[in-house]
Amino acid sequence: MKRRDFLTLSIRSAMAAGMTASIPVALLRAHSSHAAILAAGLSDPAVQPLFMHAAPNALDSGFKYLPQGGALRIRMAPTVQMTGLVDQDGFDLPTPVWGYGPTDGPVSWPGRTIERHVSDAPLGVTWENELSDGQTPLTHLLPVDSSVHWAYSLAGYEQYDIATNGVPAVTHVHGGHNDSPFDGNPEYFFSPFFALTGPRWEAEQYVYGDAQWNDVAGTLWYHDHALGITRLNVYAGLAGFFILRDDADTGLPDNPLGLPAEPYELGFAVQDRMFRNTGELFYPAYPGDPFYSDFIDDEGAELPEELFPGGGPTALAEFFGDHMVVNGVIWPKYNVEPRQYRVRLLNGCDSRFMRLSLSVVTLDETGLPPGRGARLSFLVIGSDQSLRETAAQVDTVEFAPGERLDLIIDFKSVPANSRVIIQNLLGDAPFGGDLPKKGDLFPDRRTDRIMAFDVVLELSALADSSISDGTLLGGGVSVPDPVMATRRLALFEGEDRFGRLQPLLGTAEPTLDVAGNEVNGALIWDSPITENPGLDTTEIWEIFNATGDAHPIHLHLVYFEILDRQRFKADLIEQPLMPNDGGEDEEDEHGEGFRLENIKKLGQTRGPDPQEQTRRDMVIALPGEVTRIKMRFDKPGRFVWHCHILSHEDHEMMRPYHVGPVDD
Repeated sequence: MKRRDFLTLSIRSAMAAGMTASIPVALLRAHSSHAAILAAGLSDPAVQPLFMHAAPNALDSGFKYLPQGGALRIRMAPTVQMTGLVDQDGFDLPTPVWGYGPTDGPVSWPGRTIERHVSDAPLGVTWENELSDGQTPLTHLLPVDSSVHWAYSLAGYEQYDIATNGVPAVTHVHGGHNDSPFDGNPEYFFSPFFALTGPRWEAEQYVYGDAQWNDVAGTLWYHDHALGITRLNVYAGLAGFFILRDDADTGLPDNPLGLPAEPYELGFAVQDRMFRNTGELFYPAYPGDPFYSDFIDDEGAELPEELFPGGGPTALAEFFGDHMVVNGVIWPKYNVEPRQYRVRLLNGCDSRFMRLSLSVVTLDETGLPPGRGARLSFLVIGSDQSLRETAAQVDTVEFAPGERLDLIIDFKSVPANSRVIIQNLLGDAPFGGDLPKKGDLFPDRRTDRIMAFDVVLELSALADSSISDGTLLGGGVSVPDPVMATRRLALFEGEDRFGRLQPLLGTAEPTLDVAGNEVNGALIWDSPITENPGLDTTEIWEIFNATGDAHPIHLHLVYFEILDRQRFKADLIEQPLMPNDGGEDEEDEHGEGFRLENIKKLGQTRGPDPQEQTRRDMVIALPGEVTRIKMRFDKPGRFVWHCHILSHEDHEMMRPYHVGPVDD
């Protein structure tokens, strides 16, 4: 996609949503050229083995942490992982990564799984930053753009850098009903061995599981959340599952719901990556890199140098890898019996939305040729923080970055010695709600398939489960009334002071911030807080998406109920946006943001999809739609809400909010 094509698409999308604006010429959207990828010394997906290596099961009992005395010490450290990647001659290639692991044991990508029962005593976790070589801090595995708003650009931290002080990190338990000091907020970061701590850091040990923590079973996960480099630290490998059990969903074979249990309960983290042809992770950041090298401006010239501060590295608008990785293995397989399996999936990608389906093919098939493969229906039993009220049969399911799915796949109807491929029906570009066009796909791509289940094992003597469409599970979601406030918020795409695309959050109406100022439209992280719910109050947030793409919105602390979605139209008005990324607050250095005026909702509302009828902490906000969610704020303190496209949250699509009186 050339730059002028993107700009035309952006304007068309805005007009279709009823929004009018002068779209800035510098709103650059990244895409990819396969020829550029190969020319750059990168791994060619076409030579990589498909469905050859076994996928590790993150819910295997041998892959779970064993707390000692109600505590864990979990370190972040470098390691080398065999992903199944091979070179042009077929020889295995090692990949240096970062992982989580026990303080006295190996680290891995993904990290081992934490599993707790909701009635367990509180768990104390000390997250140890050992991203060092002895006492010498490691440089980052990936290029770090220090021109964005990030940990070492904060006031009082400008003198620090990764080469001298190490990589800042902080772990967030995503989906946890965390106390503010233990939430892993971006400004709570710490360097190796706690030598340097962020401006809001409070304690080495985080506590999870008190009486006010999560009270039902669900699929949580943990990952790095350091300010401005979350995308890079997660890409390097810092992520893992956190599973909650309760008296109904015990994880044991005799659980009251009759759900499949070990060894028939599986956990898979799905991510996309690019690799060098020598095995290292690759992340584009310079003018000649794939994702940038094919772009020209409207006059046919090279990209302006100012889009690459200091010559690079620079922040991507989005990232789409050409290798699909599941639990650290490229395009793996998992051998199964002809029975029901419970499969929990985590979308740990930077930007990739997926629409999943299951296709049955022959055992030797690695592709999905047109007209080949029968569609296999499956059951959605839960997502994010809870089960559904009943199981729901579907043929496809949306899968957004940061989201978790809890599925039942029944292999009894699959012929013996057959293969079931998890297929991705969406493209390799920003998602707007529809199936992809040809220009949204990598040439000869393999990102249309994720992993395979090979039905090759004999049926064991262990009893099968019998979950079916409509089976009562007792989950669901209902947020208590009364509603104390309805907030109108908005998603924008502006540009930073260098002219790069900058996704932003803000208000959709004039609002008083906590400093008493009236604000309206796009806001930066450092702007005074505008979302300040009272303690123990219920609110509805109406999120108006004034961009051309879908955004997966995540709120810390709460779970919410997705109420509905509705189209809208509005006038999109450009306005200045002052920087907070290390630039001077001078008029000639500001970026550009927007505000909405004359908002009108259109047509009928649309309720949540089957996978969304649970306790949620993720919601897809589609372009040109207002998405309404309802939640209760029952813990005081500072939290954040953000887009879970990691490249977006790192480049300012994240805002703090505060529950109760603001004291700083």
